[in-house]
Amino acid sequence: MKRDVEIVIISDIHLGTYGCKAKELLRYLNSIRPKILILNGDIIDIWQFKKSYFPKSHLKVVRKLISFATKDSEVFYITGNHDEAFRNFTDFELGKLKLCNKQVLKLGDKKAWIFHGDVFDASVQHSKWIAKLGGQGYDLLIAINNLVNWFLEKIGREKYSFSKKIKNNVKKAVKYIGDFELTASELAIENNFDYVICGHIHQPQIREVVEKKGKCIYLNSGDWVENLSALEYHNGVWKLFVYEDEKHHLMDEEPDEMKEINSEELMKIVTQIV
Repeated sequence: MKRDVEIVIISDIHLGTYGCKAKELLRYLNSIRPKILILNGDIIDIWQFKKSYFPKSHLKVVRKLISFATKDSEVFYITGNHDEAFRNFTDFELGKLKLCNKQVLKLGDKKAWIFHGDVFDASVQHSKWIAKLGGQGYDLLIAINNLVNWFLEKIGREKYSFSKKIKNNVKKAVKYIGDFELTASELAIENNFDYVICGHIHQPQIREVVEKKGKCIYLNSGDWVENLSALEYHNGVWKLFVYEDEKHHLMDEEPDEMKEINSEELMKIVTQIV
């Protein structure tokens, strides 16, 4: 049975890369019925996109996301750095699907400010070729990690994340994450937002930030490469959905709801855009 959720926020899916966990994401999407679905950047990874690698599982995710907008959900696609080509189409609307760079939502008497977060990343803004090179290295690391985890599962051992280990033990990475969260929160406080919601750094989080000028709740939806996480808002409460904690309660893949959309045609549209 599907869960009704007022708002679902997903970011950093990175469709078109080997690290994307499309099958797991599809199981999650099949389990929910959101009133508002926010795709907060890096959904299709144009930086790493290869026409030779966009498997059916990735296409099914694209079709599922489109299906939400053809039914009862409002869908906002907020652009990120890995899908920045879509910024040429900012404010484009098709039915209940809207493309934008940021979004503000009113939740009762509170306001939420939602954007991807790459605006804080100097390496992306000023040295894109360095950032892209780093992205390729990250994609390779994830691919190797997937192979290692496949072997660990076969021998009954727990999965292991190379990138999480690096992030948690390299001081610069820890500092970057802390600075990112603080910068986003300070800007939100200055602009009188109660919530600031980002993606980009692949670090799921919900925490209160208190400054001299005020306070806000910082939230990050994480990603669908390592953490397999999303943000959900329902009945006035935010919570983090983590796939590994909930996967046993999710329904299996449901029949294709959008047979009228041809996969080959959809792929042509994707490749023309990127």
